[in-house]
Amino acid sequence: MTRKYFGTDGVRGTANAEPMTAQTALKIGMAAGRIFTNGDHRHTVVIAKDTRLSGYMIEPALTAGFVSVGMDVVLCGPLPTPAVAMLTRSMRADLGVMISASHNPFQDNGIKLFGPDGYKLSDDMELAIEDLMDNGLEEGLAAPARLGRARRIEDAAGRYIEAAKQSFPRRMTLDGLKIVIDCANGAAYRTAPTVLWELGADVVKVGVTPDGININKDCGSLHTQLLRETVLMHGADIGIALDGDADRVVLCDEKGSVIDGDQLLGLIGHSLQARGELTGGAVVATVMSNMGLEKYLEGHGLDLIRTAVGDRYVVERMRADGFNLGGEQSGHIVLGSHATTGDGLVAALQVLAEMIKRGQPASKVLRVFDPFPQLLRNIQVADKALADSLIVADSVARAVQDGEKRFDGKGRVLLRKSGTEPLIRVMAEGEDQDLVDSVVGDICDTIQRAAAEAV
Repeated sequence: MTRKYFGTDGVRGTANAEPMTAQTALKIGMAAGRIFTNGDHRHTVVIAKDTRLSGYMIEPALTAGFVSVGMDVVLCGPLPTPAVAMLTRSMRADLGVMISASHNPFQDNGIKLFGPDGYKLSDDMELAIEDLMDNGLEEGLAAPARLGRARRIEDAAGRYIEAAKQSFPRRMTLDGLKIVIDCANGAAYRTAPTVLWELGADVVKVGVTPDGININKDCGSLHTQLLRETVLMHGADIGIALDGDADRVVLCDEKGSVIDGDQLLGLIGHSLQARGELTGGAVVATVMSNMGLEKYLEGHGLDLIRTAVGDRYVVERMRADGFNLGGEQSGHIVLGSHATTGDGLVAALQVLAEMIKRGQPASKVLRVFDPFPQLLRNIQVADKALADSLIVADSVARAVQDGEKRFDGKGRVLLRKSGTEPLIRVMAEGEDQDLVDSVVGDICDTIQRAAAEAV
């Protein structure tokens, strides 16, 4: 069944344009509220948001939708996505909602839904919500006496701060470490620096002055120049950069070198294995993760299990097969023993603990393997329909097959479309950088020619 509203990570788009309008948010609240209202008890939904200006439009629209079908709403204000997942479980809520477009610029926004177990909803559940949004919402409206109520809670941030601190090893502190934290002017601008400070670190804060439109702007996990410059300027031991909703992280060592999620998966995976705490003998990652990670894990007797792109698919595989570590190259790190979704701060705390344990600088601890040369290029096309047709075009398929033959088993090619934009992503990796560049270039040229012919 084709999705109309939901993509790879909830509903996302330009604010005040479909599907991110107040009207659609209202319908999502009504439909999701209907589906998650079962039984005679009072039903509750937890709603948080990042710092985007459009959150002031989406939040009340969602609230109205939930209240109209008899669900009580708990409003938490700006909080990281993992905090919503945690609060949904700890408050025994029926549903959790995060209003965020993650790493996207301020003009975008999104809606992520979590079930009562704190996990993102399945594809089937999202399709059920979509179906209800367009078919008979009025039938489920609550009687006047059964309307829901909305309230704000003041201790939501404090609850998450304590939960994050509990993920750090007991009797260990961050005393003596100078840490730069870049919060991307996003959801963690208060909570992340507080956690690091209360654990003992000397904290240098950047990206902590949100104004509604500067979220992810020249800062955060996608724009690391500010992080690197600040680490070097202050002589910090390490830098941590979160994205707009703080579910992903990249790190920077004391020399200004940036470390991605693949390196973190390798480091944390080996650390958990050494402590006998890694379940299933494997790490779960996506098809985007570097072959160098795979070789590194194999060298330690561990498997790399690959899934489709999207942390929700990583988590689904972790849950299905009993793994407790997974993530993405982009910095989504899911520690199943501590969280039900990616948590950039909690992942960073595990790395800091490993640095303290080894007594070595970040540059010695963070880079655990040499990555294979890898190149990713995005080809923008007119619309999503054209992307759908181009990705299965015969000429494009032949170009991909030719690239795979040229690698001769010593590299790989990946072609996929974006779940939120009219983009085709072309990625290749192998032992030879020149060959990688050539393969990607040839495939991109083929896609662009096919796109021009389709106009």
